[in-house]
Amino acid sequence: MKEDMHLNAKPSTFGHAKKLRRSMTPAEIILWSNLRKKQLGGFKFRRQHPISRYVLDFYCHQAKLGIELDGAYHFEKTQKFYDEDRTENLALYNIEIIRFENKEVTTGLDEVLRKIKIKCEGRVLLDL
Repeated sequence: MKEDMHLNAKPSTFGHAKKLRRSMTPAEIILWSNLRKKQLGGFKFRRQHPISRYVLDFYCHQAKLGIELDGAYHFEKTQKFYDEDRTENLALYNIEIIRFENKEVTTGLDEVLRKIKIKCEGRVLLDL
């Protein structure tokens, strides 16, 4: 049986993901241009991927790794709580979330890509 990589996401979550794909931030565009088409170590990434009741900025199903880019509003108290709750909920499905600030992508892309690749390789080796 094929594993559900969306964890029963509702149609409304898919609709929200579609809207987000059309309005990516500059940092998301930069990162996506380096992740798409298996450019990073042969790993396939999806952008604005619906999973359960969430939409992840980027997701590698093979490594069960979500990547979130944080703008200024992610430092507000309510958003931080939501982000932490989401991370904990997805960990129940063995999905790890790594976070980067938008500025890290725009000023240190090579380091961000290195960290993502290492994390993917490690999770695949552990057969998570």
